[in-house]
Amino acid sequence: MAFDKLKQAKELGDFAKQARKIQKELKDTLIEVTEAEGKVKIVFTGEQKLEEIAIDDSLLQPGNRKQLEEYLKNAIGQAIKQSQQVAAQKMQSITGGLNLPGM
Repeated sequence: MAFDKLKQAKELGDFAKQARKIQKELKDTLIEVTEAEGKVKIVFTGEQKLEEIAIDDSLLQPGNRKQLEEYLKNAIGQAIKQSQQVAAQKMQSITGGLNLPGM
């Protein structure tokens, strides 16, 4: 019985170590999404942190506000979705297909 607890503690430690490694990988992973034929670029990390927004000058003209807002909304939404997918795939590797809440 004591051996089982030691084994569980070791497995938990291994899991935590792998989770920290994945967190670092996510921090270093960049997800780039473009809209409007590359005129709007959004870059997020795998941790869903916004790294960059680039907007072509042609979209900054008067009267383009609604169009630009739509491009930004679409690009940000896609970048968040892709970063969530990347994180889920990486976490899948350490959870081994377990049905853990929130993962």
